[in-house]
Amino acid sequence: MPDRESREDPSQHESRETDAERRRRRAQFLRELTEARELRDRVQPRRAKAARLRHAMRMRTFRW
Repeated sequence: MPDRESREDPSQHESRETDAERRRRRAQFLRELTEARELRDRVQPRRAKAARLRHAMRMRTFRW
């Protein structure tokens, strides 16, 4: 039984680390995605305006 417990503890600890690492990677990805969108909007203002208008139209026609 002590062997079994010693095997379970590291796996639980590793899963917590991977979960924290996954959240950190996801946060980094979302930051980079937002930065890329902002850069695209600055570089292509006409396309950004069209995208904003399309989004506004979608939101107006969305039924709550």
